Formats: sequence, structure tokens, C-alpha cells
Amino acid sequence: MVRGLEAGRKAALIINECQIGLLNPKHASFPALAAQAVARDIVPKIERLAKAFRARGLPVVYTPVVHRPDFADMMPNSLISSLGLKGRHMAAGSLEAGHMPGLEPQPQDFVIDRTSGLIAFNGTNLDALLRRLSVQTVVLCGVSSNVAMPGNTMTAVDLGYQVVLPEDCIAGSDPETHAIIFREQLRMLATITTGDEVVAALAESAAA
Repeated sequence: MVRGLEAGRKAALIINECQIGLLNPKHASFPALAAQAVARDIVPKIERLAKAFRARGLPVVYTPVVHRPDFADMMPNSLISSLGLKGRHMAAGSLEAGHMPGLEPQPQDFVIDRTSGLIAFNGTNLDALLRRLSVQTVVLCGVSSNVAMPGNTMTAVDLGYQVVLPEDCIAGSDPETHAIIFREQLRMLATITTGDEVVAALAESAAA
């Protein structure tokens, strides 16, 4: 059993920033990140997770970054934000802001857009939604292991959630940094597992 997915605990799947402008190499703002997402084959693995959660009536939550067309609420207070402002990527209505094929939200799913910032919980109603749904465990997947996954994990832990990270369903800008962050940081905060193990744990929990 995966810690955090035991019978009696309600889990939600959070799919973070799995968008064309981040994961499709032809449209990527950060080519190295898109290349790693392809190399790690995360899209079909996340798609399988989403289907498993939906099949058991558990929430699937998408947390894309979708900037205002005028980028008015973005600040150049970090390199990543400055690059976003300079490139004017991921604006609402753009191709880049769209969901990756295979990971389009379904009618029963939840979508929480974030117009600025780096963490899905900050400046959004994600925490309020999860509490209304009586969620105790969040399974985080998507991108990136460099920024969003550590930030979302720390915030979720501070808010009282158990965090599960299917490592093979997450990508970063390079494999060495990804491995170090998981080994030296995220293992102290979350249950590190695989997509297959999450699917098996959901089946085991449903049968209990």
C-alpha cells in the first residue's frame, strides 16, 4: 500500500501545467523541460492516472498557468517570470495555454487557472476546493520537478495534506537535477512512488 492512499483516505489527482506551451517541443517556452517530458513519456502515464481516479469517483484537478492577455498581474521578480513576460507565452486563448492532447479535462474534472505566480495553491481556490471535497491526500503530477513540484509539495504539507508523488509522472529540465531534488528534498516531504503503484493502491483501497 502506498502511504497516503490507504482505504478510508480520500485522494485527489492534481495535474500541474500539462500544457502545449510547456510539454510540446514544437511550442515549448522551455525546450529542455519539454524534451524531458517526452523522454520520460509522462503524458500517457498521467492519462492512465486520471482514468483510474475518475473510475473510482475521485477528483481530478487541473492547475494550468493561463496568463491574462495583457500580462498585467505578472511581475518580473524572478528569472522565470521575467522570461514569461518577455516571451508573452501562455496567454489565455493561445495555443500554448491549451491542454496537451490526451490530458484534456473531462466534464467531471475541475480546472483552476492561475494567472501569475509559480505555485498552484497560491492565489487560487485550490485549497478551498479540496477541503470542500473532503480530500486528505493529493497526488501531484506534471511539471516541473525544478519549481512547481517542490513548491506545491511544501505548501500542501503545510496545509495539512498527505502528498504522494508518482516520480515517473513528473518531469524537470534535466535528469540530474530531477534526481537530486527527489532524493535530497522531496523524499523528506512526500511519499515517492510510481504511477503503476498509485493505480494499484487505488484498486486495493476500493476493494478493501
